[in-house]
Amino acid sequence: MTNPDIRCRFAPSPTGYLHVGSARTALFNWLFARSVGGTFVLRIEDTDGDRNRPELIDVIFDELRWLGIDWDEGPFFQSDSRDRHRQVVTDLLANGRAYLSERVNEENVVIEGSELVDGLAVRYRVPKDRQVVFTDAVRGDVSFETNDLEDFVIWRSNGTPTFLLANAVDDADMGITHAIRGEDLLSTTPKVQLLMEEIGATPPIYGHLPLLVNEQRKKLSKRRDDVSIADYRTRGYLPEAMVNYLALLGWGPDDDIEIRPIIEIIDKFDLGRVNKAAAFFDLKKLDHFSATYIQNLDADKFVELVLPYLHADERWSAETIDVAVVKEFAGDVQQRVARLSEVPDWYDWLFLDSVEIEEKAMNKGLRKAKQADEVLDGVIEAFADCAWEEDVLNQTVRAVGDTLGVKSAVPVRVAVTGKMGGIPLYGPLVRLGRDKTIDRLRTAREHLRSSS
Repeated sequence: MTNPDIRCRFAPSPTGYLHVGSARTALFNWLFARSVGGTFVLRIEDTDGDRNRPELIDVIFDELRWLGIDWDEGPFFQSDSRDRHRQVVTDLLANGRAYLSERVNEENVVIEGSELVDGLAVRYRVPKDRQVVFTDAVRGDVSFETNDLEDFVIWRSNGTPTFLLANAVDDADMGITHAIRGEDLLSTTPKVQLLMEEIGATPPIYGHLPLLVNEQRKKLSKRRDDVSIADYRTRGYLPEAMVNYLALLGWGPDDDIEIRPIIEIIDKFDLGRVNKAAAFFDLKKLDHFSATYIQNLDADKFVELVLPYLHADERWSAETIDVAVVKEFAGDVQQRVARLSEVPDWYDWLFLDSVEIEEKAMNKGLRKAKQADEVLDGVIEAFADCAWEEDVLNQTVRAVGDTLGVKSAVPVRVAVTGKMGGIPLYGPLVRLGRDKTIDRLRTAREHLRSSS
């Protein structure tokens, strides 16, 4: 279905970093707009000067771009519409639909007057004995009794509009047709609708997305959970994987195929398939998505993406990194990582002058391994004059083990890499070189003998 008249918006407040929940909201609005050929608007809700952090505005823009979420109009800033907001409040005061208010001893005191007064807040006078009814694109028919709503502030005592007033006016003025947002804002919807009615505007169609919850099925919290998009980016999740995963938090395609390119997600996206039930933000599943996307990178792209992580590692200087080595073993590393930040630990032994054997590897791969001392002796002797080629090295290590009647590969791996596991060993050994390899075997042998 194509409908160019549809207008969606994402309206973050610059009070913190982009949260995965906010990113999901932005994505669903963007997906819906793109799926119907509509317009996606970016608006910054910066009316709360006490909580705003202007330095985060560009960060929000950057994170949206990283996710591939572009906008057709904006960014607009609510603070630029202050005069318009003031006029609406002035009109509501003048016609008795709002009143001046002051907090005295924890009580709201009505102040007589029909014009704005510095230092006084303005409250909207909620009509009584009414129902506010709307059809939510996710939740179906929803109704609120106005008798359950208290009069609410629309203008702060510091001379700024509240979220409710600015949201209603700006959605009306921008012609927003669909407002897709989090379930936590559902209770504000009747208030916004009443205000839109006051200014003669048609409310948008709302779609309230399900909450995101953690493993304990508690709402994701900035204080308790990893929720910052910037943090996931730093840890090396691919944006394509992040977007693919976020798209499935509360929505699913009709064919149940989860991992797919964004163009297919846009084509499949249907607001009517968004669930009401809370969506579990599953880090293990996100890792699976990210690992799949990393595996599918071509070698050149993988190298491009991981070099910043390798160069930033403090265990070596950037000049130490041999790009040809990174590319040569890219395929093996790609099969073993879920995040780009994990990559240096798979290459480290190739770029370090020496390795420190992990205690677990030392214990299991050398101390408890049968005849590990003799294996290292035999391999050191054989490596001294064998052809330095992948197949030959593999056969040589096997031959030492066969002669001794034991498994020989693990002690060699632990001695050279410092770890029990890793990428296939013998191709990288060719790159490491004969001298470094034998030096590490000798060092490990001495360590083993001294600790026995």
